[in-house]
Amino acid sequence: MSASIELSKLTVDFDGRFQLRDLDWQILPGQNWMITGTNGSGKSALAAVLAGVGDHLSGELSGLPERVALVSYEAQGELIEAERKKDDADILDVISEGTPVREIIDAVCLDQPLAEQLIEQFGLGSLLDRAFRKLSTGETRKVMLIRALTSKPDLLVLDEPFDGLDVKTHEMLHEHLKSLVGQTPMVMVLNRFDECPDFVTHIAYLDNGELRHQVSRNDQQAYDELYQLLHLKTSDLEVPAADPISELPPLDPNQPLVRIKNAKIQYGDTVIFSDLSWTIERNQHWQLTGPNGSGKTGLLSLITGDHPQCYVNDIYVFGFQRGQGESIWQIKQYIGYVSTALQWEYRVGTSLRHVIISGFFDSIGLYVKYTDRQRDIANEWLEVLGMSHRADEPFNKLSYGDQRLLLIARAMVKHPPLLILDEPCNGLDDMNRQRVLALIEKICADSETSVLYVNHHPEDKIKGIDQYLALS
Repeated sequence: MSASIELSKLTVDFDGRFQLRDLDWQILPGQNWMITGTNGSGKSALAAVLAGVGDHLSGELSGLPERVALVSYEAQGELIEAERKKDDADILDVISEGTPVREIIDAVCLDQPLAEQLIEQFGLGSLLDRAFRKLSTGETRKVMLIRALTSKPDLLVLDEPFDGLDVKTHEMLHEHLKSLVGQTPMVMVLNRFDECPDFVTHIAYLDNGELRHQVSRNDQQAYDELYQLLHLKTSDLEVPAADPISELPPLDPNQPLVRIKNAKIQYGDTVIFSDLSWTIERNQHWQLTGPNGSGKTGLLSLITGDHPQCYVNDIYVFGFQRGQGESIWQIKQYIGYVSTALQWEYRVGTSLRHVIISGFFDSIGLYVKYTDRQRDIANEWLEVLGMSHRADEPFNKLSYGDQRLLLIARAMVKHPPLLILDEPCNGLDDMNRQRVLALIEKICADSETSVLYVNHHPEDKIKGIDQYLALS
């Protein structure tokens, strides 16, 4: 490929089923890309665009080379369907056997010696005279790979090329692709980050039909953050269980977590809000929004007991009526809290593991002996975060985004009935913001903790949060 491929504000429709939107992407000579993202994000659609698939609604696609070889499940299915249609159109009074594998390969082959080599390495020699449509899924995938690799493409697009291959064949294909570096540019769709070949130079991350991140393999911090985002989005790990010894006193199951009636916050003649009623039931997840000065932080302070006007309002929290003799710590033990202010306070140099363990004791830093079970739970949280290998690093040396993830895990370690996340994405760039949101999604899905997520943007929705309160 002598010229670059450029997508500029490109929107592509796929039969009205799916759209890729406003794509800006440039593939330069010498680059090999990996496309990744969660299921349904548009990875395969973007690969197909490079092979000329889809209806262009707006924007431009330039520099696409003449010969593009695509290997994908969709292309595989189309070839099998074409074989079936040949059978249906057969007017002869005989049963068609279908096109043999040999002819399927020869139809596009421009390198016969390579074809013979790959046929042997893929173990397809005994199948050359068999009808293509009678092969197994794995065998047809191997045929598709041979067709692509022997067609001398100017661009090789491989959608999950290692799927279904045994270890030996996987290694063989990897080595062959490695031998093409510098000759044939490659774009690969991979779900598993650990399958990313070392010759990949750049990574594109898609989410909901949009190209969100483009990362150079040489940018170690950006690469690590993208790895962690994919880990949080796609891993099967669940939120670790609570420590039974540190279990909180049980609450009345018939009472809501929070009930506020006709609340008002007023400073002198200035009314921040009034007549505000709100109930948070168990296992509800809420998003609280509103502009600066609308009273979001004040409302949270009524719940936590940090606002002096909480005692002149009708507020029940975890079954306690505010102002009836309960201590502030009786309330706070049931709340996990994360905010930018907390992050500013938490400047200690203790290890990542100890930061999470400190959540059992509601302390900034760790000053008491902890149990083996508490240590194990902290290690499980580090695994969820994709930080197991960094367990002994000092917290104050972490990036801002990594610190935020650790503090959310610290707040969750006791499985509080209510987790308050006060503007958890403040100060974060887009990549770190998405990592934090992915962790919140995992908490919503895998725990019985009710999440109260506070932010400025009502459109910034999190999967699992379906209750909304907007202050004005």
